[in-house]
Amino acid sequence: MERIKERFLKFGYKGIIAIVLIFALISVILFLERSGINLNYEERSLHLLPNDRIVTKDAACESLKKNSLVLLNSTNADCRLAYEQFEVILADMKIGYDLIDVSCAEMPDLNNYEIVIVLLSDMTPMKEKVLTLCDWVFSGGNVLFPMTLEKNIYSSVIENKLGIIDSSYNNAMVESIYIEEDFMIGGGRAFSIPDGYDSGWAVQLSDGDNINVYAYTDDERRMPLIWSADYGEGRFVVDNFGLYTKSMRGFFAASYSLLTDVGLYPVINGSTFYLDDFPSQIPSGNSSYINRDYNTTIRDFYVNIWWPDMMNIADKYGIKYTGLAIECYDDAVDGTTDAQPDVGTFLNFGNMLMRQGGEIGYHGYNHQPLCFDNCDYAGIYDYKTWESYVAMKSAFDELIDFCDELFPDVEMAIYVPPSNLLSDEGRDFLLKEYPWIKTVSGIYFEDDDLDFSCTQEYDVSSDGVVDQPRIISGCDLTPFMELAAVSELNFHFINNHFTHPDDALDPDRGAEMGWEKLKEHFYEYLDWLYTSAPVLRNFTGTEMSAAVQRYAALTVEKEIGENEMVIKLGNFYDEAQIMVRFNDREPLDADGGRLTHLTGDLYLLEANEPTVKISLK
Repeated sequence: MERIKERFLKFGYKGIIAIVLIFALISVILFLERSGINLNYEERSLHLLPNDRIVTKDAACESLKKNSLVLLNSTNADCRLAYEQFEVILADMKIGYDLIDVSCAEMPDLNNYEIVIVLLSDMTPMKEKVLTLCDWVFSGGNVLFPMTLEKNIYSSVIENKLGIIDSSYNNAMVESIYIEEDFMIGGGRAFSIPDGYDSGWAVQLSDGDNINVYAYTDDERRMPLIWSADYGEGRFVVDNFGLYTKSMRGFFAASYSLLTDVGLYPVINGSTFYLDDFPSQIPSGNSSYINRDYNTTIRDFYVNIWWPDMMNIADKYGIKYTGLAIECYDDAVDGTTDAQPDVGTFLNFGNMLMRQGGEIGYHGYNHQPLCFDNCDYAGIYDYKTWESYVAMKSAFDELIDFCDELFPDVEMAIYVPPSNLLSDEGRDFLLKEYPWIKTVSGIYFEDDDLDFSCTQEYDVSSDGVVDQPRIISGCDLTPFMELAAVSELNFHFINNHFTHPDDALDPDRGAEMGWEKLKEHFYEYLDWLYTSAPVLRNFTGTEMSAAVQRYAALTVEKEIGENEMVIKLGNFYDEAQIMVRFNDREPLDADGGRLTHLTGDLYLLEANEPTVKISLK
């Protein structure tokens, strides 16, 4: 060894050897980069369930005890509209209930229930049963009025019991809602209500100790929009905003949780960020907005500015992006495909995303939705339809081969339809030909323009594929998206967001204000999100689907004793996430899980056993 060392020291070309070694190291790194070999990809924090353990939400709900009663007037259009939302809300919260149509059936014995949900704006069909309902609450029952009440002889009878000391026959404008900080996650601020109208009952409440106001209009009126009124041994909760839409589900769920000593329901607890059309071919040429702000090409903006900024955002908040690969942007629908020239950039973006802990899913060979000629885009989109099943398969096979070549041994199990358009035939094709795809991620809010918009609920389909809709999008959130974000944070305890690399090029998505301003707005949203919910778990798309599987299957039962609450979890696999509001009790510690304080009386229970015992003060 000493002789080798002595010879090396006498060698006159040590510098050349060093240079050769450096180039060899660079060659190895480049080889690994271009071969797609996983380098320190993070282990997934949550895995998809085995097929024999998958339980759909519908199947889970069949076993629920019917502790609640829903009163409905089917002859009233608003009541039917409200029930459309509550049918999903109660299923997702795993609340078993009986449904009674008061327009044609008698109200059953209320002593068989813990909670009554009165989906009536006009109490007239109940007649004298209104007083029966009040007597039941006085004896310890709990009633939720989710609909704006109409002032008439029957509502006047119970006004004082609801804490109302003055009321009008007219409704008042509701165009904003201020949420008390200790009521809902993300509260302590106002949220605009797009297209607000005269939807709230103009009332004045007592300032008695039995009245608590949780939300009100953000103006000088401070008109109460959500409040509770203790009455005898029981409680009324009133929602007074009159909006029966998907974007308000979290407000109804939070209101429901105010009833009984302890309110609880399962949640997903996850945060996912999708990058649509990424990795993909970078557009060539220039953009007026990019040139204005950076004096550079679109390509250089993507490589040197946008992507480093997105990586910095991920590092700051612990985000794990899910990229959605698209091979090209041609409009061929006959099955012909062309080799893509810019493979290096595609590969580099994809590998950097995965090294950061992210994941890649499928978006399409090109940006043509999986639709045949029975789909009519109604002039809204200028897409084509696929000429045949064979053509569709040929193009998707090309995408599969392309991704397998660039990212060998990388599992890709997610599909997101271009422009969120997916026909039933397209979905059947996808899952038949590519059975390793376990998630289809569409959108949460309905597209009323087209029948084949991929609109979903959080669930597992009967074929075992997870439906995982994305909720909000872009860097500059609209007032509607902000409202939806706080609602879903309190309903499913979830953030599911998507954005596109070309947001900074599109004036419809804020390009005119420039990327720096867009980025600033995105930071504002992320600061609000992770300050409001620091316990929110950062997931890739597949991890989120694994959480949805557990959530869809879970059922929750509680037994409250003098010093302890026992929570029994049905269809428990390995972990469960549960929102718990301690209204009239105070928790001490938990056995079988961990309690984390969120805000006010609201906690997150992360259970690791099917039975959890919580000591109560």
